[in-house]
Amino acid sequence: MGNHEEMFLAALRKPSVMRPFLRFGGRETLLSYPIDPADYTRAEIEGVMELAQAAIPQADLDFVASFEDQVTIGDYHFVHAGVRPGQQLDAQKIGDLRWIREPFLDHAGDFGAVVVHGHTITAKVDFRTNRIGIDTGAYSSGRLTALGLEGTTRWLLTAEASDGAIRVGTGD
Repeated sequence: MGNHEEMFLAALRKPSVMRPFLRFGGRETLLSYPIDPADYTRAEIEGVMELAQAAIPQADLDFVASFEDQVTIGDYHFVHAGVRPGQQLDAQKIGDLRWIREPFLDHAGDFGAVVVHGHTITAKVDFRTNRIGIDTGAYSSGRLTALGLEGTTRWLLTAEASDGAIRVGTGD
């Protein structure tokens, strides 16, 4: 689970969270549900919350709420944002897993596994010895990137919105 999913769930209950959620992709998320854009535009924040509560199926909320905060598979540790250096992977705080940037991004030491993360947009996948950043900013760049891992082999799958092409390449 990442920061946007955290905000999505909380925004339906708290106006103080709905406001920033709407500024960071929440508007587009809500309008992907059967909410009339004109009703949305006319509504105050509490009205937006009511529209969202009526339109979003409980099954969707349950699905998002079921997301794991971190997963370790072999030598890789998967999280949304990153981890706090110096803390054991199984002792990380949820806030760091969903929101951290520094000191995680600049840390050159060992985390106990190679951390695969998103959250911080880079023009291309950021391969480091201790982490791999795979967020290529699909919402703004039109480029969605996925990482394939098998043994010591790594490869990238990239979908480009501009031409609809899906490219497969090997990573470093």
